[in-house]
Order: sequence, then C-alpha cells, then structure tokens
Amino acid sequence: MTDHYQDDELNIDPETAHDDVSFEETDAEGVAVSQADKLKKLRADLAAAKKESMENLTGWQKERADFINFKKGEFDRIAAGKERAVEGVLMDVIAVADSFDMAMGNSEAWDKVDANWRMGVEYIYQQLKKVLEENGVTEIAVTVGDTFNHELHEPVETVATDDASQDDMIAKVIQKGYKKGEKVLRPAKVNVFNK
Repeated sequence: MTDHYQDDELNIDPETAHDDVSFEETDAEGVAVSQADKLKKLRADLAAAKKESMENLTGWQKERADFINFKKGEFDRIAAGKERAVEGVLMDVIAVADSFDMAMGNSEAWDKVDANWRMGVEYIYQQLKKVLEENGVTEIAVTVGDTFNHELHEPVETVATDDASQDDMIAKVIQKGYKKGEKVLRPAKVNVFNK
C-alpha cells in the first residue's frame, strides 16, 4: 500500500479543483466581515501607513539637515584649526623679524659690520618680510605722535607730560605690531604720553 495519492485516483480535475472553494474573512470572534468593514479597515490601514511614511520622511529629512549642519560645522572647525596653525607659524616668523629689527636697529654697531655681510643679512630680512606679506601679514603703521588706539597698540609705559595736546599720544614705539587682514596678530608695544 502506498502513502500518497494520485489526482486521478481521487477523481480530482486539477483545472477545476479550486472553482468551488471560497474563503471568507472573519473577525476575532469568527463572525464574517462585510465588504464595507473590509474597505473601512483597508482605508484605516492606508491612513496609518501614510502617517507612518510621513513621520519617517520627516525624521529622515531632519536627520539629513542635522548631518549637513554637522558637516558644515566640521569644515568650519577644520578651517579655524588650520588658520590657528598658520597664525602660530606666522607668529614664530614675526619673532625672527623682531630679532632682525633689534640687530639692525643699533645703527652704531650695525654700521661697523662688514658691508658684504650686512648686505646678506638685509637680503635675508627682506625675504622674511616677503614671506609675511605673501601670507597677508602687514605691519601696523604707528609713529610717534599718533593717537593711542587700544585695538592696535599695547601700552608698555606711560610718559608724563605737561602738554595737554600730547595726552594719549604715542611717545615711543617699542616693538612693531602686525595684523593679518583686519585681525591683529600682535598689537604694537608703545609708550604713551599721559597728563
């Protein structure tokens, strides 16, 4: 005896076997659901799916905007970090320029140095100044008699004066100041007249 049946043994026609079978949808209690109830349920399911889809889309758009803002912030932070690094190097170059200024500022000693050697040192100093210029660094223009400006000048010492017209005027330039564009890298160190 065999455990399987063949369609022809049961007299089932495979072409028409499903014609007399129907399925009826029922609720949880086994009661048949009407077409109107089915349609109402489908509409409710569709509305819930649309709502969920909109919530997902809104959440995705918000996350995308947050990511774009984060990326922009990262680029800004990287650019600011690079700018600080460049400014640090420029400040080191400015310190070297200060050493040249001090060496060449003592004209009596400077004039005693061999002319060829002096010319070579002055050439190196010009190269150094060119590097600063190429990086947007300029000296802060300040001379004796200019009005003191706390944004551009750093007072080192006050010099007493009886002349009221000299009050808050630059008495002496101690050290050059530098700026990069409009940003002051280092204010000029000055002595200021004070009445």
